[in-house]
Amino acid sequence: MTVPNTYENSSGTRQVQPFNIDVPQTTLDDLRDRLARTRWPDEIEDAGWDYGVNLEYLQELVDYWQNSFDWRAREAELNRFQQFRAQIDGVGIHFVHESGKGEAPIPLLMLHGWPSTFVQFTKIIPMLTNPQAHGGESRDSFTVVVPSLIGYGFSDKPTKRGMSPARMAELFHKLMLQLGYERYAVRGSDLGAGVLSQLAIANPAAVLGTHSGGTNPWVQLDQLPADLTLAEQKFVQDARSWNMGEMAYAMEHTSKPQTIAYGLNDSPAGLAAWIVEKYRRWSDSDGDVERRFSKDDLCTTLTIYWVTRTINSSMRLYYEAARDPGSWDGVQVPQALLMSSKDMFPTPREWVERNGLVGRWRDIDRGGHFLEWEEPKLVAEDMRDFFRDLR
Repeated sequence: MTVPNTYENSSGTRQVQPFNIDVPQTTLDDLRDRLARTRWPDEIEDAGWDYGVNLEYLQELVDYWQNSFDWRAREAELNRFQQFRAQIDGVGIHFVHESGKGEAPIPLLMLHGWPSTFVQFTKIIPMLTNPQAHGGESRDSFTVVVPSLIGYGFSDKPTKRGMSPARMAELFHKLMLQLGYERYAVRGSDLGAGVLSQLAIANPAAVLGTHSGGTNPWVQLDQLPADLTLAEQKFVQDARSWNMGEMAYAMEHTSKPQTIAYGLNDSPAGLAAWIVEKYRRWSDSDGDVERRFSKDDLCTTLTIYWVTRTINSSMRLYYEAARDPGSWDGVQVPQALLMSSKDMFPTPREWVERNGLVGRWRDIDRGGHFLEWEEPKLVAEDMRDFFRDLR
């Protein structure tokens, strides 16, 4: 299957157009100027990361972002992927669309979460589209569609209330239909896994199967089942501890995202602190964020948020999700879960199966919350194995 570079509807109007990233130089110059003028806070002696982002590390990263990071080189690397923008119900959606090289590649929709961008999938895309070049077989190839979530990166920022995971799922389903894919697979992580669930529940005939993983610490502690197993009881206790120590950011996103957006949209150093803390804390990094993500990786993600001014619209997804959680009647399509013990805290299978039958479950002991970025080969292999019998 070859991906065309334009798409037309029945009236001949172009609904999908090619897209290349091309950030104005004035925007990059302004970013460097702001980084140079960062007004740093104080820090307790020997604070490490106990109080939040370590001052010495953030100063090192900001200096690299200002003086050494080559955005144009990363921009060129990203532009090697076929990228497009589609208008779906009046909403502009940016996405990567890469053809599979096998005999009958499965269309695959891949959805990131926060604070990620589509860049989270750039390492795994070639492994899925061309498995033969990465230790697999050509029969296991996928044609991959990777959108930027709406409100993230190069997709539109919502201007009205209600862009919840359920609404986003509806738009991504329409995108896949617009591209000619009436039946497709889905892989999602973090908030993208929430969108995935809503999409599968609403469109079971279209979804071949879902592949996801990762801890979801949003546990409704006032609505717990009465028959929790011992493993589920521990999971609930872990969730309580995690929520007390790590979820202040999410409560701010859920309650007052606009308030914090003024600072994050104005200060690139503040933006870096807000985002990099999550990459360090949620990944399998043993406290060294660059064990998993290079400075170039981090600065690429930060630059996308900065130049598109999407930190506010990305955080609003938490607000919308809390007010429109969607349907949770249970996913009725085949599900695979790849679950790492290094992702926040372990999730037991029986907890997940309360919301739908799990067809495949695999526990692993490496990789964290950003599994496609941290362990792309492992994820690609598991996806090939799962979807092979569903072709």
